[in-house]
Amino acid sequence: MTYQPFEIIGADRPSSILVTCDHAANTVPDFVNNGTLGLPAADMDRHIAYDVGAAGVTRELATLLDAPALLSNFSRLVIDPNRGEDDPTLLMRLYDGTIIPGNRHANADDLERRLEACYRPYHSAQTDLMARNGGSVLVSIHSFTKQLNGYAPRPWHIGILHGADARLATPLIARLEAEDDLCVGINEPYGGHLPGDSVDRHAIDHNRHNVLIEIRNDLIRSDEQQRAWAHRLAPIITGALADIGL
Repeated sequence: MTYQPFEIIGADRPSSILVTCDHAANTVPDFVNNGTLGLPAADMDRHIAYDVGAAGVTRELATLLDAPALLSNFSRLVIDPNRGEDDPTLLMRLYDGTIIPGNRHANADDLERRLEACYRPYHSAQTDLMARNGGSVLVSIHSFTKQLNGYAPRPWHIGILHGADARLATPLIARLEAEDDLCVGINEPYGGHLPGDSVDRHAIDHNRHNVLIEIRNDLIRSDEQQRAWAHRLAPIITGALADIGL
């Protein structure tokens, strides 16, 4: 079977929303060091390799919103689709204290091969989907680990990331903060957006409404938890869109 660097679900669904998951999988394609980055399975199963639980939330959320979804099919350690092509963290050699053996000696040719086989097809598909569904709203789903090595535990259950364009983020944050049991991070555990990242490239550059949602990954490890978060978020997102007239 020919390797496919992304998965599209519900391309013909009518919603003007596109739900994406940049770090959906921990796949290492065969053309990258014969399918291995030299890490033990335990490392490939944690946050350094992909966004744990985010794919399941994305699939269910897209279904509930009757919206198309785009999910990557390569580990963020192969190449990070949520970085610009000129970003120095595009190909990570060290992440959260772990050396990535398969990337230690990666050269410019290796990077270009990964760009051509994984990164660029994923972004091309996202460009096409945004144009096909009206291109008005991008909802990007991510997850974050509860605690990085050597750092304090993160208290947030969910984080909403935005840059200068907070048109959708502002009402979404307000609705999430109205939930009694949620600790909501505003540009936490990371700040805003990076130049050339997925939201910047596919939404901000085109004046499209957008939001990046980060869910703490210990809360979405099981299929049941992923479905529950999707069912919780769907009406909140729909309400926030209604708040801004969409």
